[in-house]
Amino acid sequence: MEWRDEGIILGARKHGETSVILEVMTRAHGRHLGLVRGGRSRKQQPLLQAGNRVDLIWRARLDEHLGTFQVEPLELNAARLFDSAVAVFGLQTLAAHLRLLPERDAHAGLYEMLVLMIEHLDDPDAAGELVVRFEMLVLDELGFGLDLTQCAATGARSDLAYVSPKTGRAVSRAAGAPWSAKMLPLPAFLLGNSGLRADRTSIEDAFRLTGFFFARHVYEPRGMDSPDARAAFLTALRKHCPNEPHSTGEHAA
Repeated sequence: MEWRDEGIILGARKHGETSVILEVMTRAHGRHLGLVRGGRSRKQQPLLQAGNRVDLIWRARLDEHLGTFQVEPLELNAARLFDSAVAVFGLQTLAAHLRLLPERDAHAGLYEMLVLMIEHLDDPDAAGELVVRFEMLVLDELGFGLDLTQCAATGARSDLAYVSPKTGRAVSRAAGAPWSAKMLPLPAFLLGNSGLRADRTSIEDAFRLTGFFFARHVYEPRGMDSPDARAAFLTALRKHCPNEPHSTGEHAA
C-alpha cells in the first residue's frame, strides 16, 4: 500500500530509541498517523514540528497497518508560530478538534482552512476569528452544524441576534426578545456576507456559542472535557487586548 499527499503536522511522539509516530492532517487522506524512522535525529527534528507543511509518502503492507512516512519539507512554519502563545495554543486547539473526527476520513474543506490558518495564526487580531470559524466547520463536519441563515421562528433573514440553545438555529431580535435571557448571543460577524470584523466582545460571544454546542453534542456524550489548549488560547487572546471589554462566563467558552 502506498500513497503520496501533502499535510500539516499536528504532533509527534517518541517511538523506540530513534523513531517517532507522526500525526498529520492531509489533504486527501484526513488525519493520519505513521512511523518516521530516525525521526529523533538532529536532521529530522526541525522538520517534524507542529505547523510545518510537508510532502508525504506513506507505505504499509496492509491498509490497516500504521505504516511509515517519508517526509519532505514544503513550508517550515513551526519556528514562526512558536514565537507566539496565541499561535501555539491555537494550533493545539485545532489539533484537538481534528482528533474528534475519525482517523483517515478525508475532510478537504478542513484541510484547506487549516492551511489558511497556519499563515495567520501568529496574528492575534485574526487568529480568534479564524479559530472560531474553524470550530463551526468542525461542528458541521461532525453533523452538528449551526443554521445561521434565517430566523427559526419567522423565516426572516435580517436582524438575526440570537441562537436557540435547543436547535442551533438563528432567531431574530424581535422573535427572541421574550426569551433573550435563555438565548445565546449571535455575533454579527458570523453571519454570511456581513462584511463585519470581530471585536473582543463578539469573539467571546462566538467562542461561548461554539463551546456550548461542542459541550452538548460532542464532549458530554463522549465523556470528555473541553481541551485545555482552548482555554489557554482564549487567555492568550485576552492578554493581547487586555484593555478591551469582554463578556463574562468563561466557563462556557
